[in-house]
Amino acid sequence: MNLPFSKMHGLGNDFMVFDNSEIALELTPLMVSQWGDRQWGVGFDQLLVVEQPKSENAHFSYRIFNADGREVEHCGNGARCFARFVRNQKLTDLKTIIVDTIKDQLELVVNDDGYVTVMMGVPTFEPTEIPLDANKAEQYQVTHDTAGDIAFQAVAISNPHAVLQVESVNSAAVETIGPFLESHPIFPNKVNVGFMRVQDRQNFDLRVFERGVGETQACGSGACAAAIIGMQNGVLDSTVTAHLVGGNLEISWAGIGQPVYMKGPAVEVFRGEIKVEG
Repeated sequence: MNLPFSKMHGLGNDFMVFDNSEIALELTPLMVSQWGDRQWGVGFDQLLVVEQPKSENAHFSYRIFNADGREVEHCGNGARCFARFVRNQKLTDLKTIIVDTIKDQLELVVNDDGYVTVMMGVPTFEPTEIPLDANKAEQYQVTHDTAGDIAFQAVAISNPHAVLQVESVNSAAVETIGPFLESHPIFPNKVNVGFMRVQDRQNFDLRVFERGVGETQACGSGACAAAIIGMQNGVLDSTVTAHLVGGNLEISWAGIGQPVYMKGPAVEVFRGEIKVEG
């Protein structure tokens, strides 16, 4: 069969998106990783899949697979593209869309300016919920053979995140520390690694090494994680702008026990079909 899909991106974080709500195609890690290959497949950071809702109040289910074939809990940039996709494909005309994920439920709002606001869920700092194999602390530390001691803070917004404070995102050791922390035994489900520099109380710079993908142009949940850490540290206000390689996101958080909101663009690049064997 030929499977229709859209290629989309949110600030350069790119996706293959398709509607699986009627055909119920069984996905395998090998299939996903082959499609994700940038030389031999479609090429993407994540695959986004539309499926039938699991909850009575939801309109769709939203599944996310990294380019290595691993299914993951959350993708903020992808959520914006998901909202744009289901409207582009005439699957709904709603502006407020409720979607089930494998861990939570998200609210996606398509604004009149074309941007999409995502209710990202309530963050947690509990190590068992991140998950993180350590006692709860404001800051954690591991040691790298050449980089030395690496201090970071951790939070989960469905996805696990480690956030490091750096003097410059341009000179940060993303290529060294990123994969080291991503696969460190302290994170049993691996982790997304953010490298953050605070500009002022309303702005910060960020680069993110995503688990199963590598460094991406932008990471929505990573931007939320960094913003939350900065707010908890008292160096950022409750509404801030995250400056990522691919562009900017607006992040708002009212504090402990409250959901995080992220606003940004979602762009369709092209539509195509890919042959699925069997």
